[in-house]
Amino acid sequence: MSALMWIAAGSLAAWLWLLLGQGFFWRTDVRLPRTGPGGSGPPEPAAWPSVAVVVPARDESAVLPASLPSLLAQDYPGPAEIFLIDDGSSDGTGKLARQLADEYGGLPLTVDSPGEPGPGWTGKLWAVRHGMALATTRLAADRKDDGGVDYLLLTDADIAHEPDSLRELVRAAEANGLDLVSQMARLRVATYWERLIVPAFVYFFAQLYPFRWVNRPRGRTAAAAGGCVLLRREAAERAGVPEAIRQSVIDDVALARVVKRSGGRIWLGLADRVDSVRPYPRLGELWRMVSRSAYTQLRHNPLLLLVTVAGLAVVYLVPPAAVAAGALTGRPAPLAMGAAAWALMAGTYIPMLRYYRQTLWLAPLLPLTALLYLLMTVDSAVRHHLGQGAAWKGRSYARPSAAP
Repeated sequence: MSALMWIAAGSLAAWLWLLLGQGFFWRTDVRLPRTGPGGSGPPEPAAWPSVAVVVPARDESAVLPASLPSLLAQDYPGPAEIFLIDDGSSDGTGKLARQLADEYGGLPLTVDSPGEPGPGWTGKLWAVRHGMALATTRLAADRKDDGGVDYLLLTDADIAHEPDSLRELVRAAEANGLDLVSQMARLRVATYWERLIVPAFVYFFAQLYPFRWVNRPRGRTAAAAGGCVLLRREAAERAGVPEAIRQSVIDDVALARVVKRSGGRIWLGLADRVDSVRPYPRLGELWRMVSRSAYTQLRHNPLLLLVTVAGLAVVYLVPPAAVAAGALTGRPAPLAMGAAAWALMAGTYIPMLRYYRQTLWLAPLLPLTALLYLLMTVDSAVRHHLGQGAAWKGRSYARPSAAP
């Protein structure tokens, strides 16, 4: 067998494994059960627990009008309050939040600022820390006890919720004894570049962290989606959150890991009631979104980078290359194996495209999208070695071991 045959065979074998052996990552049916008029879904708790909604926000005035009113309008039967933590915004985020609360009413809103992050903290987690402390103190005083809040909903400023979102999250947590319930918000898909890149972002995430593996109580895989995380306060205290993850740039995965390692039960799935309203209309914005944390995901390890690049090439780039080479050289075997691998690739991508309501003609273009992600990952590593680190909204974060 020629080298091309061996490589094409390896790619096909990899896709057979991904199809059947990687937790059926490509399926999109891991979601919170819908609660219908007939009472389907988890039962309601006898007494609805208290919830503090913590929203870290830095320069979010562009998206708040589309997201914050949805939180204010939550139809939740128990005690609930929103704490928007303004992380040093320069665009009037805090003032706008107060104006929206005055205009829309609904759940009580507190806007506060924690000041500059402490040494070794990322800005977002410093804001979350402040919000958690403020919420615990406020709700404990309201309830006239020292127990504080029962649950924390950690949600980003660009996330819009359906009116029953909080109710269904709490219902699922209470009915199933879950300490962390997280939903992967449906990201905005409107422009050409968003259609090409965004569904693949969720597809690759699920491939790396198969939801069925995440949801196994005794499994080692742990992950969450930071845009929407319902966290039991007792589990947060047991896991030492947020102090235990204060340096984490990929804070959602880090949060899920410490909660699961401390004995907590976690659940992650795709959202039907939660959407991101943040636009990424151009390639450059999507590129920065991915590259700012890609090398962090690889633990800043050059060897892992090489393995990742090689793996992406074999799994995603070899199938179309084998088809082209086989067709040009008149060799049917590599052409057939490349075509079979490409077909499996496209077939596993179709459910995600359907979830995002996109044309299925994007499925054969997944090798192109994977090539872009490969380049974004390499760019992330280059930026790290140039000393730029993970950058977000005017802040750069060094590798945790190098942080003060």
